[in-house]
Amino acid sequence: MKYLVLIPTVLIGAIYATVAFSLDKTQVSHQISQASVKQSTIVEGADNFYKSDKVTMQKVTFKNQYNMKVAGNLFIPKALNRNPKNSAIIVGHPMGAVKEQSANLYAQKLAEQGFITLSLDLSFWGESEGQPRNVVSPDIYAEDFSAAVDFLGTQSFVDRNRIGVLGICGSGSFAISAAKIDPRLKAIATVSMYDMGAANRNGLRNSTTLEQRKKAIAQAAKQRYAEFTGGETKYTSGTVHELNENSTPIEREFYDFYRTSRGEYTPKGSSPKLTTHPTLTSNVKFMNFYPFNDIETISPRPMLFITGADAHSREFSSDAYKRAAEPKDLYIVPNAGHVDLYDRVNLIPWEKLTSFFNQHLSR
Repeated sequence: MKYLVLIPTVLIGAIYATVAFSLDKTQVSHQISQASVKQSTIVEGADNFYKSDKVTMQKVTFKNQYNMKVAGNLFIPKALNRNPKNSAIIVGHPMGAVKEQSANLYAQKLAEQGFITLSLDLSFWGESEGQPRNVVSPDIYAEDFSAAVDFLGTQSFVDRNRIGVLGICGSGSFAISAAKIDPRLKAIATVSMYDMGAANRNGLRNSTTLEQRKKAIAQAAKQRYAEFTGGETKYTSGTVHELNENSTPIEREFYDFYRTSRGEYTPKGSSPKLTTHPTLTSNVKFMNFYPFNDIETISPRPMLFITGADAHSREFSSDAYKRAAEPKDLYIVPNAGHVDLYDRVNLIPWEKLTSFFNQHLSR
């Protein structure tokens, strides 16, 4: 019986799937158990599971406008004076990840600088609601950021006029999508951003042909019939579960974070075999996602785009910067790749982020 099928379409969650494969339940269990014991190579400064002794963390939930529960971690500096209202920052995780992967690290480091921060799980992922799991819905993802503003802006110790947002990887494009229609987001920053729409339509450096795109759409449409009539859910791309001699550099880069002790995390009630993998039928919704259209209308609210000099995703930050209106800033981190900026605390430009939010979320 087929248990898990990963279908390569186009770039999903920043990974090319180079070979289609179908696994039965025994094979999947074996591969996952083998992958789970592999340790990452030593990566200087990598500290995804950082725990700060200078902040307190509180699990919170709130509803978005679709009446879905969104889960988050609220980080508050221990030295914070709660009497005056304070600035706050929402932090979104990479596409296919959860708040425990990169977002919590950024949220804690920024909380150490005096900000109230909120890392959240996007709907259909992590501890947030949404069925079926791993669904792609750019509109709901963007709504989750606005719902986070609703939550923060109604806290007695938060100044609702001083709320910013930081989106990592795919969340960078979702945060921009939200900011275009939510002026309550006063300062917008992205790190290692992916335009999930362009990535799925065109691939990296426009490497996906129109024929390939149409084939991916056709596969998803055909699968809708199968699942509507009771067939098993299929998932697409995401991070590979094992490496071989044919693995690409991008596959290796993501594997070292998501499939090793460096960043591997499976939410309660989930399964390692499904982490990072979107559903095949919903993933085509990214084809209709154009987060950079009208990005200039966010002005005069400031935007900061941070990317690695060696990042395969650098093209997306450059494109967003080119299209955005002033005030804007493109900050390129030397000797850094895409995933490096997920957790390598020695490379992440903390001072740049802190000064950006201090400047633009001040009274």
